[in-house]
Amino acid sequence: MVNVIIHISKYILAILAASYAMKCFTVFSGKHEYDRGSVYLTQNILMFLIHFICYLIIYLMTKDIKMLYFYGAQFLLFLVTIIVYSTVYKNASRLIVNNMCYLLMVGFVILTRLDFDMAVRQFAIAVAAVCVSLIIPAFLLKVRTIDKWGIFLGVLGFLLIASVFVFGRSMYGATNWISIGGFSLQPSELAKIVFVFFVAAMLARDTSFKQIVITTVAAAAYVLVLVIEKDLGAAVIFFVTYLIMLYVATRQFRYMALGLAAGSGAAVVAYKLFAHVRTRVIAWKDPWGNYNDAGYQIAQSLFAIGTGGWFGMGLFKGSPDTIPVVVSDFVFSAISEEMGALFSICLILVYFSCFIMFINISLQLVKPFYKLVAIGLSTAYGIQLFLCIGGVIKLIPHTGVTMPLISYGGSSVLSTIIIFAVIQGLYLLRQREVHILEKRRDERDNEEEYS
Repeated sequence: MVNVIIHISKYILAILAASYAMKCFTVFSGKHEYDRGSVYLTQNILMFLIHFICYLIIYLMTKDIKMLYFYGAQFLLFLVTIIVYSTVYKNASRLIVNNMCYLLMVGFVILTRLDFDMAVRQFAIAVAAVCVSLIIPAFLLKVRTIDKWGIFLGVLGFLLIASVFVFGRSMYGATNWISIGGFSLQPSELAKIVFVFFVAAMLARDTSFKQIVITTVAAAAYVLVLVIEKDLGAAVIFFVTYLIMLYVATRQFRYMALGLAAGSGAAVVAYKLFAHVRTRVIAWKDPWGNYNDAGYQIAQSLFAIGTGGWFGMGLFKGSPDTIPVVVSDFVFSAISEEMGALFSICLILVYFSCFIMFINISLQLVKPFYKLVAIGLSTAYGIQLFLCIGGVIKLIPHTGVTMPLISYGGSSVLSTIIIFAVIQGLYLLRQREVHILEKRRDERDNEEEYS
């Protein structure tokens, strides 16, 4: 009977995931806010149905009452998050809140399937991160002087990534982790947010050649430290983020071209200097020829994705445990194997809808500082997603970057939720700008009418 339920659930989950992804793109077709509200409510129903079905299967397979308690705790977290955001921030983007909760839901489901203890730790960090995220929009609305903190933010971010030289430990070939109270923290995850604010503060008011040189040297120092730590995935994120922000601030393509040339040269040097980089390139070029060595991980990933087919094997019916580091770097493969390619494609579409929303918000912002912050965070989010999924499907060499909000990794979850909260705060700022402009226009129209 349980096998029948799992088999049927594969198709139901695919339909529900497709419906949710479709709503992410059709939400703005409604002419009135009431119409959008009904779409958001439909999204909530769809996501909670997916969540319920998945944990029903998990309970039926494990017969462990802890799974029901864990499901209840998650349900409460998501319900409270949606209600609090819609109550405290009445003009907040519900699409951002819904997508954040949906991606966290999928992450908890697959992590519970793979390792219950890791899922619980991830949940604890997510609760703390959501609490922090509720404060960030209010902070952005109240504090108007962040764009003057450029030097302070630059030093703070650099100290964060350099802290691993004192407190760090090596993991998977890179020395980019520190341990605090039993939890492992990756400083580069938080530093990338500080880095974006630093670059935005430096370039928002002054794009002279001197200012560009100073900011570029500082950004190069960040990237160099990350390369020394052998955290090449983070180095790529910082590098690409800076290039995009520099181009948006200056509108000079020559800076982009010079940066790409320098980045290409640095990639060749990294290949020559670091053995683990050469290993990943070899695995990318021919995983089958190196199946018993460097290519084993990516080969198992491709096997899992291919085995799952369109609708997946069903939860607990695949073999994701055969993929090394599946809970963090290769969680997308586990989802594809057990929940199917259709579910995975819909998941990518949800990610993409977030990216489009972030870019759209950045284009609507008037103040250069906030515009650059939104562009920088959007780029960091987008390039992280590309590096993760691209590495898993063998589009590019694997970089060890996590899948936002889904992969196991407290630092990644914390930083991504903060990014969502910052974008939410910028959206609210734009709403306030529009309200002020409309008020001034009405006052001007009234003055002209009386005169």
